[in-house]
Amino acid sequence: MKKRKYSKRDNKAFLYLSPWIIGMLLLQIFPFLTSFYYSLTDYNPVSRDINFIGLQNYIQLFTRDVEFFQSLRATILYTVYTVPAKIIMSLLIAILLNKGRKGIGILRTIYYLPSLFGGSVAVAILWRVIFMDQGLVNSVISMFGIGTISFFGDPRFALPTLSSLEVWQFGSSMVMYLAALKQVPQSLYEAADIDGASKIAQFFKITIPQISPIIFFTIIMQTIVALQNFTSAFIITNGGPVRSTYMLGLKLFNDGFNFFRMGYASATSWVIFILVLGFTLIMFGTSRFWVHYGDKA
Repeated sequence: MKKRKYSKRDNKAFLYLSPWIIGMLLLQIFPFLTSFYYSLTDYNPVSRDINFIGLQNYIQLFTRDVEFFQSLRATILYTVYTVPAKIIMSLLIAILLNKGRKGIGILRTIYYLPSLFGGSVAVAILWRVIFMDQGLVNSVISMFGIGTISFFGDPRFALPTLSSLEVWQFGSSMVMYLAALKQVPQSLYEAADIDGASKIAQFFKITIPQISPIIFFTIIMQTIVALQNFTSAFIITNGGPVRSTYMLGLKLFNDGFNFFRMGYASATSWVIFILVLGFTLIMFGTSRFWVHYGDKA
């Protein structure tokens, strides 16, 4: 077998790619594999004691840890609240902004701005101030004779209010939907108008199928983000009240850095990974029934 010789151009390409490859190996692949090993131990980062205990961390998570099921429930509910709402909101706004009206560029920028801040600590603090008992929202609703609502002190409102922060940051998804809508052939709508199809029928029969690859992508990405939520739960509620916003990411942090049970925290991280992997596989498995690509007949 002839040994392949790399040209000078190939070597330059490898040189330019090497920082990314080294970074991926050291900062992603190595920690990923190491965390799995730690999940099979009772690793204490302070004493640096590492004792192999097999699947005991996982067994304890699923059989004796009440907090785990509380955080699992909160994480799944948070995902159910945020992902559909964020996708619907971003799609509706994208449709409204997909018009050639005066000043539409400024409006698009304004709607996108919240996403630039991402999951920052400053935005989480701002959200806590807005919804506190003497905050802006309670001040407004008091004008209508409505009493003070404890948005972060009542388990019924804490998680939905926390979810609204994520929904508010819909700009990135909106931009992708807006770009997808621009690519939908106008001839399809013209033909539908001639056939007498209503605007609602056109939306479900033309718009949705045409932009379904982007919908598919945003559902997966937004679900991954929601399942890993930490910042807002930590800054705004710290998991309260009565564990109603105690996300898996927050539990992982407390176990690993407050109680120094890094092996147990690693097991929680792998549960999150399995949730993400399982959902992604389901989405890819069902995509052939509702995702339509332009290169397929």
